[in-house]
Amino acid sequence: MTVKLTVNGEERQVEVKDGTRRLLDVIREDLGLTGAKEGCGEGECGACSVLLNGQLVNSCLVPIAQADGSRVLTPEGLAQTPEGQVLAEAFTECHGAQCGFCTPGMMMASAALLYRNSQPNEQEIREGLSGNICRCTGYDMIIDAVLMAAQKGRGLWG
Repeated sequence: MTVKLTVNGEERQVEVKDGTRRLLDVIREDLGLTGAKEGCGEGECGACSVLLNGQLVNSCLVPIAQADGSRVLTPEGLAQTPEGQVLAEAFTECHGAQCGFCTPGMMMASAALLYRNSQPNEQEIREGLSGNICRCTGYDMIIDAVLMAAQKGRGLWG
């Protein structure tokens, strides 16, 4: 079956034998975009987060057939946007990335939150990031980074 996707603004076609193959595997193996990580494989950790038609999803849970015709934004695509650059700078300044494994998923969840709510408070950030697990930072530095990105990115997220 041929699956058509718009990935990071570029139209792509992928031949798959099985429509139940995971979006994560297609992104990483077929498209060579390795920013989304294989974490738990059960939708619990958020390491594989991408935006699918503007909505945050765990790509390890999405069958590729379900994504046919969709827009996908991966960590690589986010990094190329002004919003992604503001987020990356904020994560760096606030030391929101320690080992770095969760960082792409955290940034995708942060972007999804900021696109919905450009000036979230701490509780809203905690809720927005609740599907992503970090074992290094204790989350406070990540929350500080999202608050900083919201402030520095005023007008970008709208």
